[in-house]
Amino acid sequence: MNILVTGSRGQLGSELHELRETAASHRFYFTDLPEFDIISAEAVESFCRGHRIGAIVNCAAYTAVDKAETDVKQAFTVNRDGAAVLAGAARACGALLVHISTDYVFDGRNCRPYREDDPASPGGVYGQSKWEGEEAIRRIGPSHLIIRTSWLYSAYGQNFVKTMLRLGRERESIGVVFDQVGSPTRAADLASAIVAILESFDPGKQYAETYHYSNEGVCSWYDFAKAIMAAGGLSCDVKPIETADYPTPALRPHFSVLNKRKIREAWNLEIPHWHDALLKTLDSMMRGT
Repeated sequence: MNILVTGSRGQLGSELHELRETAASHRFYFTDLPEFDIISAEAVESFCRGHRIGAIVNCAAYTAVDKAETDVKQAFTVNRDGAAVLAGAARACGALLVHISTDYVFDGRNCRPYREDDPASPGGVYGQSKWEGEEAIRRIGPSHLIIRTSWLYSAYGQNFVKTMLRLGRERESIGVVFDQVGSPTRAADLASAIVAILESFDPGKQYAETYHYSNEGVCSWYDFAKAIMAAGGLSCDVKPIETADYPTPALRPHFSVLNKRKIREAWNLEIPHWHDALLKTLDSMMRGT
């Protein structure tokens, strides 16, 4: 099967690239800007037809959460309109669309892990644009799997783990919010789950499912930062602060823990605990692998 991966230079796309040889029976086409623009409907469909694409993994997204509050048009162009273009191409070519979404489609006011059927209520432009992208896919109706994730990090790109490691080397102490709770996601683990799904899905079946995926366990950003410093052997003192002490242009969900039962049971996945996943990532970063 021929598989198109969009946004391939980002965190998740880079991890999928690392796993390409584990799915050697498939041929991957890794694409990104400027060579491949997901909002060009004619070009996307032409590529999918010309390369007989059987599955599309959409890792492309506008993820600058705070910047999105003022860069509204671009956020919606990528996250909503780009998703719609890929959905149209997938439907025209009979391909499966695996689309990556976010915990930001929820408002963070829950007191239990969010299930896939909980009502969406985005609190900002980024979350709203991602939610409308999901809805565009459902409306257009290709065979699709929407996977929401949270707190993504890896050895690639910019993310919380790499920021904490840098600050831990530069400063004696930092303040990190303790009243925002969720589950970190090692991008390599999500990539492995996607590859497992691509290896086992039925091309003759029509899918229309939404799933949640993050690493298991729960922590605050403060807990996560403490664990990063300890695992990285850094002496930087992490102090707990409230969200009100660290204002940002975009609202962050106070609670964004995702219930993973559906994807775990549907695809027989083993999902690692977030702390084990963190140690594995830091180990690979230190070894340069």
